Amino acid sequence: QVQLVESGGGLVQAGGSLRLSCAFSGRAFSRYSMGWFRQAPGKERDFVAAISRAGGTTYYGDAVKGRFTISRDNNKNTVFLQMNSLKSDETGVYYCAADSTISTYTSTQIHDYDYWGQGTQVTVSS
Repeated sequence: QVQLVESGGGLVQAGGSLRLSCAFSGRAFSRYSMGWFRQAPGKERDFVAAISRAGGTTYYGDAVKGRFTISRDNNKNTVFLQMNSLKSDETGVYYCAADSTISTYTSTQIHDYDYWGQGTQVTVSS
């Protein structure tokens, strides 16, 4: 059974940075595309970033392009999200997710992800 555990969330001022980590266990990490999603209070869960199984391809939501970077370490079974220049409206719970689909396609769609972490709270103060 795949397990995902996020860490690294917290309180940061607008314009600041945070680095989220997601530890993967239970299966072969390198077989899964990985994604980050976030959910603001009272809103739907939105796509933030995704990375292919080998890490060679990345995708970003329009709102975070140029500020966030997704990466992975397949030796450490961990995916990261470096978030810079954070904005107050980016407050929310950030979720790590794994997609087991065997494909060259890296999904940005919530429904394609099979496994989810419990989330980590990010609060950006203005």
